[in-house]
Amino acid sequence: MDLQQGTGLKYSVHVEVRLYERATKRFETIRAHVEHWIQTFDRINLNSTLTGWDVIPDLAEAVDRIIVAEAACPQQSPSLSELIINVHVYQPTDSESFDEFTNTGKDDEDETSAATVCELPNTRWEGLWESLIYADDIKLKLLDYIHATLVLSDANVDFNLVTWNRVVLLHGPPGTGKTSLCRALAQKLSIRLSHRYTSARLLEINAHSLFSKWFSESGKLVQQLFSNITEMADEEETFIVVLIDEVESLTAARAGAMSGTEPSDGLRVVNALLTQLDKLKHRKNVLIMSTSNLVQAIDSAFVDRADIIQYVDLPSREAIYEILRSSLSEIINKKLISQVTIPTLQAARMYERAPAAPLGILGTHQKSHAVGQALMALAAQCRTNGMSGRALRRLPVLALARYVGVATLAGDGRVDVDAWIAGMDRVVKDLVKEKEHIRTG
Repeated sequence: MDLQQGTGLKYSVHVEVRLYERATKRFETIRAHVEHWIQTFDRINLNSTLTGWDVIPDLAEAVDRIIVAEAACPQQSPSLSELIINVHVYQPTDSESFDEFTNTGKDDEDETSAATVCELPNTRWEGLWESLIYADDIKLKLLDYIHATLVLSDANVDFNLVTWNRVVLLHGPPGTGKTSLCRALAQKLSIRLSHRYTSARLLEINAHSLFSKWFSESGKLVQQLFSNITEMADEEETFIVVLIDEVESLTAARAGAMSGTEPSDGLRVVNALLTQLDKLKHRKNVLIMSTSNLVQAIDSAFVDRADIIQYVDLPSREAIYEILRSSLSEIINKKLISQVTIPTLQAARMYERAPAAPLGILGTHQKSHAVGQALMALAAQCRTNGMSGRALRRLPVLALARYVGVATLAGDGRVDVDAWIAGMDRVVKDLVKEKEHIRTG
């Protein structure tokens, strides 16, 4: 989110301060200390973890880490005079703190979970935002959208002249991280909006549970669930993200119902959902996120209500490289792979144009060069075969199980990175063969 102040353009940079779970210092006190400390900097590195704050007693006692988050700034290390610093202090809750809403119809004794609710920020979703890698700026676009709706709401813009529904629809192939992005965005917003809302919640709707086996009950169940959401939204200091996963299962029924090929109960469900969405759009503390693998099956009236309709594609070669790089870096950090520097995407692109460097026992720079080339080649192979982000994250596990071998971790417990990359390459080839067997029967 870029802001214009005075005569020059300044970039808004977000600094996130994570407190220990049992820290008792006031957020305002921590924020003031961090803001004062950062003003001593000449420059600040984006997407970095800050150090040195522990010399301040109040911070050393309460703060777990301080990170500089992403920003739409063209420089990696801008001077402080070019920036507007926004400090966000947060304290994540326990990952097991989940509640459930149940829906029952008439005398139905089988209670089915209609939705789960968790307090945010939650340790369960920590690191999820950073782990999601896309070819474009999907994440920043979503953050800017939320910021835009808040600016308009705060200005009391006439809803009859300018309207928005606070509904986002993410669609695309399975395994591209749509649901994870919704959860990660909810977590990120709970941190970024902590100065406006004292608490935040993520409510995940189980769309399938809203269809009752009792005729005419499903529409009532939707109304009942959204009545609970409305009650939660009445707490104006609480920000609520409602996630409807696989929304086509709720909205696909109306066209069939109107043509007579589907039961009228399906029509009631869709109409009830649309009515409730229209009511919630006036609540500036509610955001509706939805996902779909079959966007063509979604009711057109629901699609029309979405402010953002974002296609989430299978990862590009560059995104795949970053995914594989982050996966291998984590294993290196856990000391299961011998220490090596995996080059950035920019460096790997440069190495790609150079003569091939063989994997093996090389000097530090040559080793990094070879790893970058090998990983880029593997990324290209994965892209050619249309692998999803979900499948890519499994590659290191399958490589260890099938080809690296758990037994090789004996002794110092480390494997050379070239063995792991070679193992992943063989796993990809195996997957291609398996898909071909399925296709040919």
